[in-house]
Amino acid sequence: MTYREPARTTARRIRTRRIRVAALLVVITAIAAVFGYWLLASSASTATSPIDVPRSEHHGAVGEALPSTVWPAHGQAAVQMGQSPVQAGPNQHAAPIASVAKVMTAYLVLRDHPLRSGEDGPTITLTDADVADTDRRRRQQESVVSIAAGEQLTELQALQALLLPSANNIAAVLARWDAGSADRFVARMNATARSLGMTHTRYTDPSGYDDATVSTATDQVRLVDRAMRLPVFASIVATPSVTLPVAGTVHNTNTLLGRNGFVGVKTGSTAAAGGCFAFRAISWIGGKRTTITGVVLGQPGQVEAGLAAADAMVDRVTGHSRRGGPGLPGLRRRAPAPPAASPNQ
Repeated sequence: MTYREPARTTARRIRTRRIRVAALLVVITAIAAVFGYWLLASSASTATSPIDVPRSEHHGAVGEALPSTVWPAHGQAAVQMGQSPVQAGPNQHAAPIASVAKVMTAYLVLRDHPLRSGEDGPTITLTDADVADTDRRRRQQESVVSIAAGEQLTELQALQALLLPSANNIAAVLARWDAGSADRFVARMNATARSLGMTHTRYTDPSGYDDATVSTATDQVRLVDRAMRLPVFASIVATPSVTLPVAGTVHNTNTLLGRNGFVGVKTGSTAAAGGCFAFRAISWIGGKRTTITGVVLGQPGQVEAGLAAADAMVDRVTGHSRRGGPGLPGLRRRAPAPPAASPNQ
C-alpha cells in the first residue's frame, strides 16, 4: 500500500521553506551591506589617518624600499633586512670581489664536510708542496698564514685560517682537500653559484686573488644569507682571533666585530677590487630586532674603506644618522682604522 501526503500539508511545507529561504537571503544581504560599509570606512580612514607617516619617515623600515641616500657614493652595495627581498643600490655590475670569494669556499667545504658546533672535523696534513705554494704567494704579497710541512690542521682550524686572517694559501689547501684539485673545486663554486641564482658571478680561483673572479653585491648577499645559516660558519666569522699550530695567534680582519651590531662576515681588497666587505649586523628597526645582511664592493681604498662604507650604510639603514642619536647602547658608530692590510684580505 502506498502512502500519499495530503495536498494541503504539502503546500504548507512549501510555503514554510520559501519563507525560510527569503529570511536567509535578507540576513545575507544585511551582512554584506555592513561588511561593505566597514571596508569603505576602513579604506577612507587609512587614507586620511593622522598617523600616516610620509615615506621618508619610514627610513629603513623592514620590507620597504630604501632611500637612495643609504647607498655608498662609490662602488656598489646591496642589503637584505630579515628575510625580505634583497635591495640593490645603483651600479650593479660584475666586478672583482677579492677575498669575499672565500665565503663560497667555506660554504662549499662545510656543505661537503658538515661540522656541528664543538666539532673540529677531520685532520688535514700540510705538505712540502703546500709550503712552496705559501712561499710563492708570500713573494707576491698575498695574504697567507705561516705553515710547516707535516703540520696538521683540523677542518675547523683550516676554515678559521681561511676566514679570519684571510689566508690564500689555506684556500688552495681546502680546495684540493675537498675536490682533489683547484680546477675541480672552482667548477663546483660556479655550479653552486648558478644553483643559487647568482647569475652575474664567475669564480676563477678559491681565494679571490684573481681579478677575474667577479660578482655583484646582490649576488653575494644571496650567498652570505645561505652561508650564515650554517652555525659553524656563523661562529667562525664572529670570532675575533684564534691560535693555529704554526702561525700562532691570528686576528680577524673584520675590525667591526662587536661594534654597531656587526657579527661577521668577510673582508676583501685588491688593487682592482678596492675595499669590499660582506657583512651581517643586528640592530633595531621600527622597534624590532632585525638582521641586516649586506655587501659593499669597489670602495676606494683597501680593507678599511669597505668596513667604513658598510658601517655608514648600516647606520643610515637603522636611521641613526637621521636622528642624530648615538646608536645602540655600547656600540660605536665608526670603526677604527685596522692594522696595515695585505693586498688580498
